[in-house]
Amino acid sequence: MWENDQTCILLIATLLTLNAMLVVDVEASGTEPQKYSIVSVGALDLSNPQKRFYEECRVWDGAHIMDEALAVNGFTREQVTDAKKQSEADLVHAFLQFAEQVKERTLAAQNVSFDRDFLKAAAERAGHTNWSFSYRTIDIHSLAYMHMITRGLQPPIDPLKRHSALDLDQVLVYCGIPSEPTPHNALTGALSHAEVISRLLYGRKLLPEFTQFDIPWK
Repeated sequence: MWENDQTCILLIATLLTLNAMLVVDVEASGTEPQKYSIVSVGALDLSNPQKRFYEECRVWDGAHIMDEALAVNGFTREQVTDAKKQSEADLVHAFLQFAEQVKERTLAAQNVSFDRDFLKAAAERAGHTNWSFSYRTIDIHSLAYMHMITRGLQPPIDPLKRHSALDLDQVLVYCGIPSEPTPHNALTGALSHAEVISRLLYGRKLLPEFTQFDIPWK
């Protein structure tokens, strides 16, 4: 009996460990991390989802600003250039301090390479030479694509570009969650990412913000 109890404890511990990752969402002034700046970052610890991070900053001096990007994240040019806001360097310092408190820091997001590359570029601009995050990441698009395939469903394909058209809004709907409100907010994005990951990987709800929404395949 003792051995069975120990097995159960180890199994539970393993499941809890699997549930650990650092979910992030970066909003930026454009699409290329060397030309554009971070304007806000949202994040949470998937193993402890009440441990959350959200901060905003002004763009770094000389950064380009794309009107299309501002239309997505809802900031104005005045807001992202406001001298009263902290610098991008201060924001990334704060984020890295937050990340130090997370037990397992594999970055996870929708199209997570975007978030990772912006954070790394910002850290380099801020003088962080010790980038402690792995190149390996968890991408929601891949999780959703695989989940659909295993259920015998065909992920949407862009007929002109002939590649996956599975964007975040479609993944949210697939997981039973309404599309994100607009304009897009980094913390709202990180919360949505975390809920989707929990549903796709473990088949269970995670956050109180989404309790009312059922999992379609359950």
